[in-house]
Amino acid sequence: MCRSISSREAFLDIHINYLAVLVAAVAYFVIGAVWYMALFGKIWSQLMGFNKLTKSQSKAMKEKMGMSMAINFVACLLASYCMAHSVLSGSAFYHVTGVVAGLQSGFWIWLGFIATSQINSVIWDGRPVKLYLINVGYYLVSYLAVGSILAVWQ
Repeated sequence: MCRSISSREAFLDIHINYLAVLVAAVAYFVIGAVWYMALFGKIWSQLMGFNKLTKSQSKAMKEKMGMSMAINFVACLLASYCMAHSVLSGSAFYHVTGVVAGLQSGFWIWLGFIATSQINSVIWDGRPVKLYLINVGYYLVSYLAVGSILAVWQ
């Protein structure tokens, strides 16, 4: 005899596809490389003030690049893992699956947590709005991609 499970039971029974999390993290990382190096690299570097660094400051930053990239990839993995929970629990709770579930999760997480918290860099740190838009644009594209990968590859 089969019994129907409630949304709450489905919500609590989440099985993460770790290969999907890894692939999503790689996609997230690659989007960042393309976004900040190819698409917006020059303007982003200027807005960050990297063009004003001394040679020794620039050298020191380049020496730390490998460690910075490694830490960034771990952050991409962690974000992808957390997004997997959101996509899967949202799919179970709202009965939405596939790309739509991934896009919804990615968008709402971006809007509620990224776009809102990153605005503090403009309000309190005095960063340019253009820098804010470049950064939150990257997160929007990344979160939509990560959510889609995770939702399709459950």
